[in-house]
Amino acid sequence: MAEFAKYAFNKSHAAAYAVVSYRTAYLKAYYPTEFMAAMLNSFLGNLDKVPDYIEECKRLGIEILKPDINKSDTRFTVDQKQIRFGLGSIKNVGTAAVDEIVKERKENGDFKDFSDFCERIENLQVNKKCVESLIKAGAFDGFGQTRKTLIASFERIIDTINDSGKRSFAGQVSMFDLAAESNVEEIKYNYTVLEEYNQKEMLFMEKEMLGIYISGHPLENMRTQIEAKTNLSTLDLRRLNGNEELEEKSMPELQDGKVVTIAGIITSIKKKYTKNNTIMAFVTIEDLYGQAEIIVFDSCYQSSSSILINDSIVIVEGRLSIREDDEPKIVARTIKEFAEVKKKTFEVDITNLTEETKERLKGAIRFFSGEKNNVPMQIKNKEKIDAIKGGIYMSPEILIQFQELVGEENAVLKQES
Repeated sequence: MAEFAKYAFNKSHAAAYAVVSYRTAYLKAYYPTEFMAAMLNSFLGNLDKVPDYIEECKRLGIEILKPDINKSDTRFTVDQKQIRFGLGSIKNVGTAAVDEIVKERKENGDFKDFSDFCERIENLQVNKKCVESLIKAGAFDGFGQTRKTLIASFERIIDTINDSGKRSFAGQVSMFDLAAESNVEEIKYNYTVLEEYNQKEMLFMEKEMLGIYISGHPLENMRTQIEAKTNLSTLDLRRLNGNEELEEKSMPELQDGKVVTIAGIITSIKKKYTKNNTIMAFVTIEDLYGQAEIIVFDSCYQSSSSILINDSIVIVEGRLSIREDDEPKIVARTIKEFAEVKKKTFEVDITNLTEETKERLKGAIRFFSGEKNNVPMQIKNKEKIDAIKGGIYMSPEILIQFQELVGEENAVLKQES
């Protein structure tokens, strides 16, 4: 080993690596935004690698801004201590096309609206697939039209501009064209106006085009429910693997073979046949913090195959598998669809209550306020409604007690439709 080291990793080699290590450590410590932007640019166009560095940006508190046709460059750039997503990292958008778009914008000014963009790229190497991907990624959100409107309209607008250009080039202008010249703008930019996609559709579009969720996360509204039903997150797995700073108070006792429950969105499924000709699958799920791999053997696969599809939200119970020099994994026992519990609100109407009853009600609220399983509580007094800070611990028995105190018609547990 010593003889090998003299050649394979001699002092000059080690010194060079040490210098690089110290320099990069210095840059990350004192210029974290610029450093992470450079790291993201080193994987420009590789959607598989970018999410890992995006997660590191989140850990460092660096916000990633969505792509903008008038603010983004081809590469990731620093924008007031934040990182602006590079147009060149959008799926189906080649760097050659983006370079031409950015050059056109720098030479002739910002694009005024979507129609102006389409006109100015007519002679550039920008195809319809590229434009569609830019729309889905949110690059045109600043122009006022909904993404759904632009998806329904962009092909017709581009075709009209291209046809107009060809006719002008050939000198084919008729009397009718001249007569209708005043209406050209109205015809050319006739959008099919539609309401925006719902939040879930928007987020999945961003995930498809950018490899990450930027505007939000599909699980954010279910955070409380997920935390109540699970005892593991991908954040715990990263800490276990040494990729996150260990926080003893929040770190669960994780060891090989421990039964765990985790929930998330299915992002990929790889099926495989074993030597015994049984099917198994490697399923990747994503929660609010990152991704985890789930190993699904034949018996579990057969019982859950109907819900093993991309974008399904599932809850997995299984055994934790921890191996040296390998990422922690979960061997699934059961996989079920995550049933979202509809939100409830407890409303008490005090309009017609006596002062004595109101005082007793205050005592009951203080007594039943809790830290977990709280339900938002509102106090209604005529037309005025006030929320009780922190909510109240609720169960069927507690509801009955409130109804006995103020009257069944004045204590109602409402559920969203």
